[in-house]
Amino acid sequence: MDSPAVSPTPLLKTNETSVETKGEGRERFSSRLAFYFSAVGSAVGFGNVWRFPSLVFEYGGGAFFIPYLLALFLVGIPLLVLEISLGQHFQLGDVGCFGKIHERLRGVGLASIACGYMLVTYYSMLLAWTFNAFFASFRADNFWDQDEVSGTEAKEYFYQTIIGMDTLGDDLKPTRLVGMNVFYSLLTWVVIYFSVAYGLEATGKVTYVTMGFPLVILFVFLGRSLTLEGSGNGINEYIGESNWGIFSDHPEIWSRAVSQIFFSLGTTFGIMTAYGSHCKRNEPAFLNSCVVALSNSMFSFISGFAVFATLGHLAYLEGLDSVADLEYSSFGLVFGSWPVALGTLPGGQHWIRLFFIMLFMLGIDSAFSFMEAFLTVLHDTKLFHNVDRKRASLVLTACAFLLSTLYATDAGLIFLDSVDYYINFVIIFVGFVKCVAAGWVYKIETQIECLGPKIVFVYITTTFGSVLLACAMWFGVGNAAAGFFGLVISYAMGIAYVGYLMKKKMHEDPTLTWSDMLFDLTMGNVMKLREDLVSSVGHIPVAWAFLIRHFIPQVLLILFFLGADATTIDEEGNEVKVFGSYGGYATTYQVLGILTVVFAGFLVVSSLVFPNLYEALETVDETEKSVDKNNIDEIEMAEKDQVDDIGNEQLSKGELA
Repeated sequence: MDSPAVSPTPLLKTNETSVETKGEGRERFSSRLAFYFSAVGSAVGFGNVWRFPSLVFEYGGGAFFIPYLLALFLVGIPLLVLEISLGQHFQLGDVGCFGKIHERLRGVGLASIACGYMLVTYYSMLLAWTFNAFFASFRADNFWDQDEVSGTEAKEYFYQTIIGMDTLGDDLKPTRLVGMNVFYSLLTWVVIYFSVAYGLEATGKVTYVTMGFPLVILFVFLGRSLTLEGSGNGINEYIGESNWGIFSDHPEIWSRAVSQIFFSLGTTFGIMTAYGSHCKRNEPAFLNSCVVALSNSMFSFISGFAVFATLGHLAYLEGLDSVADLEYSSFGLVFGSWPVALGTLPGGQHWIRLFFIMLFMLGIDSAFSFMEAFLTVLHDTKLFHNVDRKRASLVLTACAFLLSTLYATDAGLIFLDSVDYYINFVIIFVGFVKCVAAGWVYKIETQIECLGPKIVFVYITTTFGSVLLACAMWFGVGNAAAGFFGLVISYAMGIAYVGYLMKKKMHEDPTLTWSDMLFDLTMGNVMKLREDLVSSVGHIPVAWAFLIRHFIPQVLLILFFLGADATTIDEEGNEVKVFGSYGGYATTYQVLGILTVVFAGFLVVSSLVFPNLYEALETVDETEKSVDKNNIDEIEMAEKDQVDDIGNEQLSKGELA
């Protein structure tokens, strides 16, 4: 009598099904168009109509396009592809994705979410100020009722009346909460709450309006601005003239260009990872990333035409020879220009109100996308997976509203400007650790098993150690030649030692070859990541893998120190570092900004050293796998006992026979 065989097939099927249906039950975008509207809506915001023209205005006009375009194609799009692909492949938010790469990297995703959350607390105040300006235009003492308003008067109106800076003293320290801005901040957060509380389907419908309407209005404003007298001079200074000396006078232009790309695309905030996780796993992530990135940059480019045409008109009205002679910067660049130009139209007040509506709609979908990233991460965790979305949204928006009241003081713009400057460093830092995680840490255990730990870690130390040494010489000592010499010599020495270790390894294992070892060492991790992602998201160019591993992290490391080394002239005529004395603001503002950088670094480092601190962020599927593994072990033990019992029974029968 044959003993009955117990087939393992059902277990394999169960395991296969769990992989194939991964992400089932997760909210999905109804179509690719819905994803485009949400992703582009998130990317396009104040950064396009305020920050981008402001940077062009500040950094040499057309000269700024060189670092901007290089940053877009060599850094921004590859990182966007990484975020969307990871989210789509793992069907998780930022914390879950980097936790999948390695459990010690959950802090990378957490730093990304924290960066977005810190940013949205002041970003929302921009929306509140826009709200305030819109409703103020209906009051009896409407500022725009005047026959003629100059750009300087408009700028002062926004600073003194809308923001409430008229009560600030010479020390620029806050003296009061501006009641109207607190109220409009609350109203803004109510809108954000209702935009995210009812799920992705409702959010997607909102973006059709908040993205579509501003696009139409922008072209209307562009058409009008191009007809204004003096607009041609403004356009010429936008794309026709360039201050090439800006690269030597202000080398931080490179770091500002990269941070603008990150800021504008919505990378390093966990947004695109979250949106990617709500796409089906077979969506073309590379194509989608290119569409989002190019659409965003095109919007910025068109906005620049509208802004500079308007600035040209204002320079003409004030009798100035150049747009550069206008004393505008940052927030005042847009709020001191467009409303003035629109006020010259028939029914100008209505055009100004329409402008405020456009600004609010541009900003609101960017604001709620920050919250969507946070909510996605919470929903992914076993701790908060079953928490009602409305309740989670209420807690997150309420906390963010309370934090944003800092910017509702009469020194709100000073706080905003300070934190915004230091957030640039957080953005670059998060981009760096994300690329290191994807390009260097992914499957590093397999790489170590193949090559040995010494070869792997000497190579990593050589790569980044040589860059750090060069940065120390460039920005610490101030000797460019010594920096390049140190970079080349230290890298060459490190690689020579790696070659010696590899040769030694080949003597120990004759099956190894130079080509295989070199490929595994230099590209193995990131090519394995690309292979895994391609199985879910379709085509990704090999060049992407090279950039993620061998270009972007090194460049971001240099740009971080380059930005920190930037100098300016203080009120006493002394050259001082911008980092730590930005804007000449008081120490309180500098400390607050620097703390944002320190906090992001703490999250990453603490996760690396103490991964157990973040066990609560373990994702649901990780918990299920743990449970499945226990169940499988129990079934295998039961099967083994069953087979043993049958064998013993047959043996007993044989002995009796």
